[in-house]
Amino acid sequence: MKHTLLILNPGHFHAALVFRESHPSLSDEIFVYSEGGPDLDRFVDIIGSYNQRDSNPTRWKIHVNQGPAALEKLITERKGGVVVLAGRNNTRMELIERLNSAGFSILADKPWVTTDNALPHLNSAMNENRPLTMDIMTERYEITNILQKRLVASRDIFGEIRVDTDGSPSVIKESVHHLYKIVNNMPLVRPPWYFDVRIQGEGIIDVSTHLVDLVHWMLFPATPIDYATDIKILDGRRWSTKVPLDKFRKITLTDGFPDSVMTDVAENTLHYFCNGDIQYRVKGVPVHIRALWDLEIPEGGGDTHYSHIKGTRSDLLIRQLAETGFSVELLVIPRVHPDEILDAVKNRLALWSDTYPGLAVQKEKDKLRIQIPDAFRTTHEEHFYMVRNEFFEHLDAGIQPPEVRSCIVTKYTLLAKAREKALTSPFEPLALPEKLT
Repeated sequence: MKHTLLILNPGHFHAALVFRESHPSLSDEIFVYSEGGPDLDRFVDIIGSYNQRDSNPTRWKIHVNQGPAALEKLITERKGGVVVLAGRNNTRMELIERLNSAGFSILADKPWVTTDNALPHLNSAMNENRPLTMDIMTERYEITNILQKRLVASRDIFGEIRVDTDGSPSVIKESVHHLYKIVNNMPLVRPPWYFDVRIQGEGIIDVSTHLVDLVHWMLFPATPIDYATDIKILDGRRWSTKVPLDKFRKITLTDGFPDSVMTDVAENTLHYFCNGDIQYRVKGVPVHIRALWDLEIPEGGGDTHYSHIKGTRSDLLIRQLAETGFSVELLVIPRVHPDEILDAVKNRLALWSDTYPGLAVQKEKDKLRIQIPDAFRTTHEEHFYMVRNEFFEHLDAGIQPPEVRSCIVTKYTLLAKAREKALTSPFEPLALPEKLT
């Protein structure tokens, strides 16, 4: 079956990344409904670059419907049955509910909510009788995350999740991103509205979406999670990254700050609330997640991810160190019987060799480093079409994993409520346990 994708107001480059590669279930026709402007122009330019590249070019044919009432035109014309949403986040959940209730399946970028005002729309759209609707959780396709999840499930290596008596988190996840960065070998241009937290959303509910998703996906696979009974928020914090006017101009290619953010500007510097901490418990497991945004990437660096999961037999660690060129590493840190753990890791990697050939383990003092062939190291940009492909698998099969809807509701409810808590807390990060290296 061929699916035709409809795009509504593509305001974020993530909308274009869904089309980075072709797919046998996907028509080459793309129908875009937009109110026009620079966001649309950038989307069309990126799609054109995929068609014109030397290696494995795509054959997308874009049909642009530009003008007012884009949503109504999309629904009325119904050129296809699947809508991709990646743009302004403050209206995301209302759009999902409207399209969803009109019978469209939806693949939508995160975050779905920017405040808890969107939660009624979330609960309505996630009704089990609605069409397939999924969020774009790209980090599930990063190989170190995949293997960390598999190791959590390997009881002879990881044991059980360890909950220390001192109340320290059993899971620590931190993600560091950069406002000025290179994507598809070009400087990323962010629209001015991206820096308006009333539209884009704050950091505590944006990138944190991925971190919460990974925690629940790794610890409780294929398991429904209910916010009312399984979640307890302990604390939430938000604080700003300072964006000077000259950097804002460089990132947005505009002359200055828009009027909508001037309340957060002092001395020609925007105080952008893109950082956030959340401490919470899920099914009794204490978790600490942190999302950070720096202004620019350090020389030789990039976005980084840190993940420490404590087990009764071993701890599992994902790290990126400057001395190793910020390469993403996965390590097993035995707590008991190191020789037994080493043998168990070797045996487990051998069992996985059909799916992941070439995995190996190297002993480094008190740690075991999982050696991962470069063939399995895919980029963030590649992960978008991988999510899309899984979406089509569910759509074509006419099924959805039963836990998806409850987990989506829980994830975004947790983020919205943590933001509410952060609004009355100090503008500073929470204390984080010393990182393992």
